[in-house]
Amino acid sequence: MLDPVFRHADTYLASLDDRPVGVPVSPDVLRARLASELQAAPLAPEQVIDELVSAVDPGLVASAGPRYFGFVTGQALPAARAADMLAAVWDQNAFSYASSPAAAVVEEVAERWVLDVLGLPATASVGFVTGASMANATCLAAARNVVLGRLGWDAARDGLIGAPALRVLASGEAHATIHGALRFIGLGAGSAELVDVTPQGALDVERLTLDGPAIVCAQAGNVNTGAIDDLALLAEKCRAAGAWLHVDGAFGLWAAASPALRQLVAGAELADSWATDAHKWLNVPYDSGLAIVADRVAHRSAMGLSAAYLIESEHRQNYDYTPEASRRARGFAVYAALRSLGRSGLAQLIDRCCAHARLFATLLSEGGLEVLNDVTLNQVLVAASPEQIARVQEDGTCWLGGTVWRGRSAMRISVSGYGTTEDDVRRSAAAILRATV
Repeated sequence: MLDPVFRHADTYLASLDDRPVGVPVSPDVLRARLASELQAAPLAPEQVIDELVSAVDPGLVASAGPRYFGFVTGQALPAARAADMLAAVWDQNAFSYASSPAAAVVEEVAERWVLDVLGLPATASVGFVTGASMANATCLAAARNVVLGRLGWDAARDGLIGAPALRVLASGEAHATIHGALRFIGLGAGSAELVDVTPQGALDVERLTLDGPAIVCAQAGNVNTGAIDDLALLAEKCRAAGAWLHVDGAFGLWAAASPALRQLVAGAELADSWATDAHKWLNVPYDSGLAIVADRVAHRSAMGLSAAYLIESEHRQNYDYTPEASRRARGFAVYAALRSLGRSGLAQLIDRCCAHARLFATLLSEGGLEVLNDVTLNQVLVAASPEQIARVQEDGTCWLGGTVWRGRSAMRISVSGYGTTEDDVRRSAAAILRATV
């Protein structure tokens, strides 16, 4: 049964350099190609797969290719893609050691490697979650419990009804998933006090005032500009006040893996928790996020399960570190990506993406477009109207998204894929200029 899958996969991967990256398609086109009614009798698996591949092809976005620059999406490294396919074949329930010793030990090893390359404390714990949304929620749940504990309240036992007021501070440019996470953990999406930001969108630390236990949400990588908060100074302020410092580093935290860039995230290791995505700059397939907490006990207290049927073990229990119990084995792809890249390969991937972003900025600026940000990471923010952005997308040479920055419409170019070359950048920049100038 896997032979036709491999055939279709090879055909698709071979097409990525030439197929339109993300030409808009009407849902009616896709509905018409898919079976509209469920038939009475079974169909052969091969027929189902062949029909599915043919039906959905116009709606596939070539996000696995080298000219997709939307939503800070990484390509899937060959080893990570293969490991993820094997994870589906092995079909492991990765929630506990008993349900999959292999998944538990692979995540144990991958945890150690992740902490190492990110320069975070070796004693921290890592939960393998869907993405930064759940990573932020996991970390902030641990933060909520610890900070309320400092205020004399046991949130794990007593919940939030009647709890002391909990102060939460976040950048005025905090990502939407921070506010979503606050909603998920019962604090409310509007609970955060928003701190003013610098012209590039980093939190203005001088405007942050702390007078006791609180949760401070910092950012390593503004989603529009790539700006990184002053993490060292934030950590100093938080420690002095007894506050918990959480870093949303969905993509920017990976700068720590590059000797040339790690000074940008100096002080990150002093935080209490971190959220990042492996499906961004580590280039593993979706979905793959990492929830990292310095205090392993606090992490397990916020997420862990207990039940009569759960087998006690001295081995890693993955359910101690994620909001999910039953889940697929995400650690295989993370392990494979790090093993295939090594330290130098990961650093080169990060450096190369940043160099390509700088080239984008140079080419587009020389072509007459206005670059709105200081290009320090892999993000390029360019003034453009929605109509110009739509023309770029319709052209199909590359794909990028739109945003609004300081009241101005802009296109957001995120260079995150291992396979993007200088030629891809020049080819894409030329297409952007044709569509906008």
